[in-house]
Amino acid sequence: MTNANEPTAAGAPADPHSGATDFIRDIVAADAQTGKWGRPITTRFPPEPNGYLHIGHAKSICLNFGIARQFGGVCNLRMDDTNPAKEEVEYVESIIQDVRWLIDGWADSVLAPQVYYASDYFEKLYQYAIELIRMGRAYVCDLTAEQLIEYRGAPDRPGKPSPYRDRGVEENLNLFARMRAGEFPDGARTLRAKIDIGSPNIHMRDPAIYRIRRVDHHRTGSQWTIYPMYDYAHCLSDSIEGITHSICTLEFEVHRPLYEWILAQLQVPQPPPRQIEFARLNLGYTVMSKRKLLQLVDEGLVGGWDDPRMPTVAGLRRRGVPPAAIRTFCARIGVTKYEGLTDIALLEHSIREDLNRRARRVMAVLRPLKMVLVNYPEGQVEEIEAVNNPEDPSAGTRRVPFSRELFIERDDFMEHPPKDFYRLAPGREVRLRYAGVIRCEEAVKNAAGEVVELRCTMDPGSRAGGPTSHRKVKATMHWVSAAHALPAEVRLYDRLFTVPEPDADPQGRDFKTFLNPHSLELLTDCRVEPSLAGASPETYYQFERLGYFCADSRDCQPGKLVFNRTVTLRDSWAKAAAKAM
Repeated sequence: MTNANEPTAAGAPADPHSGATDFIRDIVAADAQTGKWGRPITTRFPPEPNGYLHIGHAKSICLNFGIARQFGGVCNLRMDDTNPAKEEVEYVESIIQDVRWLIDGWADSVLAPQVYYASDYFEKLYQYAIELIRMGRAYVCDLTAEQLIEYRGAPDRPGKPSPYRDRGVEENLNLFARMRAGEFPDGARTLRAKIDIGSPNIHMRDPAIYRIRRVDHHRTGSQWTIYPMYDYAHCLSDSIEGITHSICTLEFEVHRPLYEWILAQLQVPQPPPRQIEFARLNLGYTVMSKRKLLQLVDEGLVGGWDDPRMPTVAGLRRRGVPPAAIRTFCARIGVTKYEGLTDIALLEHSIREDLNRRARRVMAVLRPLKMVLVNYPEGQVEEIEAVNNPEDPSAGTRRVPFSRELFIERDDFMEHPPKDFYRLAPGREVRLRYAGVIRCEEAVKNAAGEVVELRCTMDPGSRAGGPTSHRKVKATMHWVSAAHALPAEVRLYDRLFTVPEPDADPQGRDFKTFLNPHSLELLTDCRVEPSLAGASPETYYQFERLGYFCADSRDCQPGKLVFNRTVTLRDSWAKAAAKAM
């Protein structure tokens, strides 16, 4: 699968992950050199289908698939669907779509041919649990959830053994079979690994590995009433699939001893997968918690998981961010063991850089003000040749209609301009993009005193090839022909929050306190050049002087043009911050 907008011309940037190096790749390279597994390097991306993927997941996707690609291996996409209470088919489908979109161009070489599911292994995981019970390494415990927390202790407080820890093997096998048969209510019993209740690592203090939960599963229906816990299912799923390197975020570092303990107890293929941890992505001016993102969706504070203000992959895609820009961003932030906050400006820079190469230049007027060229012949229409992308000569040119009556941006005119305003004003001259130099002769007002029309004259000799074409004026403005321009709705998106860390407020205020009231501005009376009549999603445009835009994938349709602003041409937040200093 390839994207028609992916740069392929000479000079296009190479895959940013192809020659990447970091501490994880160094480990993989050393392991690959020894050939310890006797098979290709195999990684995996194992999201839980309880929400949509976000930019933090994108870092993990790029890392896992990038390593597989770099070392000639394969990466499995596996749904960690062991908690049916929170999982939905909608999320499964969105994850598959997002992963394939994000690794567009890599898929044929590194993506395993099928999607894997932890639920595929439920019976095998159950049999492994029976094996642990037979070895005296697991037992059925009757403590309630609250009692389990109490008995487990805390990092600064030792745990104490469950009164059910020394149950015999036969009793445990009987009770575990009855748990599966649905004889006990939810929460009545758990199966716990028998490890070390006195361990300094709280995750090794006889952790629960199965719980009773009467919830229909999106794939297995009501077949199961017990479900494996993440730590138990994850390592065994890795082993079953032949994963060589299980790459996790840093919070799982303390879980690694349990990962290794479970694999060491059972008759699984050797050598076992190797778990390696890295720092997850924390991005400024957003939140990454699925719980908080779901809260924004459920409370109607955004328009859904794919709202272009959301940090979800679906939201970024709908906003018009190319997958290559996300991959470049992920390569730039690198892979470390240290937690930190990444400035969202780096993501925006990566997007601008990518779109500058690929986006087709067009003219659009967001807040139209009519302008009449009084010395231009009435009824005359010209077709002016315009460059599609100065960064890519192969993009060619297009024809843009030019006539006596035009629309310009209302912000490009001021009746009484300040000293540093160089655009149009009474008596001022500017150049029209691809056309000539014009002079404002008169501003026509309505009864309320509002300027509704400008009357201007054009210097005919200032047109391309004319005797005065090289006249210097201080500003060049874009425009559209009033008779030919198409109406459009334009949505100006901005950062969702007003502070870099909305969910880490020192005063403890709720993260929603910092929602940006100006994160969306809706403009319904815009005009765009006629070449945009067939605009489709994931075709990228630069509206000259205004920013990068794309057609909205939900609402744009023939006869109703709707565009989303992907990113501004410059970092307006940095400019605002500089003024505040």
